[in-house]
Amino acid sequence: MAEAKTIDTKTLCNWLETGQPVSILDIRPLAERMEWYIPGSIHFNAYDKLKKNDTEAFNGLHLDKAVPVVTFCAGGRMSLVAAKILQDQGYNVFSLEAGMKGWSLAWNTAAMTFGNFKVIQFRRTGKGCLSYLIISQNEAAVIDASIVSEAYEKYLLAEKAVLKFVSETHIHADHLSRSKQLAAKNNAPLFLPIPNKVSFTSEPITDAAIFQIGNISIKAIQTPGHTIESISFLIDDKVLLTGDTLFINGVGRPDLKANNDEAIQKSKMLYQSLKKLLALDENIIVLPAHTSQPVDFDNIPIQATIGNIKKTVEMLQLKEEDFINTILQRIPPTPANYLSIVEKNIEGDFSDINPIDLEAGANRCSIS
Repeated sequence: MAEAKTIDTKTLCNWLETGQPVSILDIRPLAERMEWYIPGSIHFNAYDKLKKNDTEAFNGLHLDKAVPVVTFCAGGRMSLVAAKILQDQGYNVFSLEAGMKGWSLAWNTAAMTFGNFKVIQFRRTGKGCLSYLIISQNEAAVIDASIVSEAYEKYLLAEKAVLKFVSETHIHADHLSRSKQLAAKNNAPLFLPIPNKVSFTSEPITDAAIFQIGNISIKAIQTPGHTIESISFLIDDKVLLTGDTLFINGVGRPDLKANNDEAIQKSKMLYQSLKKLLALDENIIVLPAHTSQPVDFDNIPIQATIGNIKKTVEMLQLKEEDFINTILQRIPPTPANYLSIVEKNIEGDFSDINPIDLEAGANRCSIS
């Protein structure tokens, strides 16, 4: 019999982007499914049977045989076994190469257009990372670059825009920053919030610094708490990039690289930073640096107004002491490899690592 066919992440992304019919079959244990998954996928818990090479592992599964099937697991091995069984049953089936590890690099976009500027939200659907390309009058900025520089450059070319600067809201702990590489390739300055420990050249961002692109201003607002250097960006008094300080359904965790006393102090800082942001106009749109759910290929931006977030995120109603107690009680497990990722982002050199191996794992930035 023929060997099982495979499909790479880029091709599957293209299928989903263009709406090609496909049945995506998650064969992992349920606990792994609960952590992260591919949007629109179907879960069928056949993992234990597949490990025993049980050819009846998919008894009870009924899919349309006229529609291609893509099987996936954590690393792409067991999904090959699944694909072979389903292929023998008459399905046109592919195994996703590198599984969820490979899918961590998958991404899509959504655009928001305002009177005098545009924001393109780049979404790593397999990781929950969100980054932003802001364009006004053929000038542009990128904040929190988390995917290959070619992705942003493609849109810069299409918009005939020149990259004026690149920046970060903070030193990230769940993914490798591509900001340094993007800035270098495009001869653009790299601005980073302070204090930080990066070992490469960058320009410091101070509180209330104002950047100009086209005919809009981008104001920096210091918002420490998630990290000491965390900063937010207010674009033309309409859009607020909040990094990992404020999400549309939660707030940033204050505990990474901190002992208990330091986490308490950072929680206090976070509380004050949130008060500062929530005092802004309630119609301002919040665009965070992460989402805690896989991102659909739907072209709908992940966003909410400050007013809506005030109403729906209950911990934002709490007084400081209750806020601190609540947030420290709800801290999720630490992200996989976060210490190594932070060190690599400080170093700025990824030449000796495989990003797929280091970045694999669910997003755990938010507390709600």
